[in-house]
Amino acid sequence: MIRVKMVGMLRKGNVSPMSADPLTLQFSSPSEPEALELIDELNKLLDELYHPDDNHFSLDVDEVTEGRGTFLLARLEGRAVGCGGVRLLDDGRAEVKRMYVRPRARGRGVGRRILASLEDEARSRGATALILEMGGNQPEARGLYTAFGMGPIPCWGEYIATIDNSICLGKEL
Repeated sequence: MIRVKMVGMLRKGNVSPMSADPLTLQFSSPSEPEALELIDELNKLLDELYHPDDNHFSLDVDEVTEGRGTFLLARLEGRAVGCGGVRLLDDGRAEVKRMYVRPRARGRGVGRRILASLEDEARSRGATALILEMGGNQPEARGLYTAFGMGPIPCWGEYIATIDNSICLGKEL
């Protein structure tokens, strides 16, 4: 069963308490149909931007389930427009995975809200740092992560093998 809970309905500075926020975040599963659609769009985009051997699409559902992480769907006026997950690593860090916002929803704060909620979830699970890997052909995404306080860190695990194509970022929590 998919656990559904709304998070981030009203964030300080986004809307007044008297207005309805058209953007909501919902705990979900990456195997839920709307999440699969978003992840498929992300995979197609990454295939266009990078050599297929350089892509790391793996994310097992159990890596973002209760106790090990979380996965969020962003809905703008009821429609799924973005997603992102965070999985806890054995060393106490939390890795951001499968961040994506549909092009028509970009520039509306969706990515910032997803990332802020993922950071909150990681912190609530005791993570000491938020980390991620990305390719260099996504300047907008890198801009979001940098504005969020993430900076260069050494690559780890599977990303070491593709260090020429990987940018690893992180921040202490």
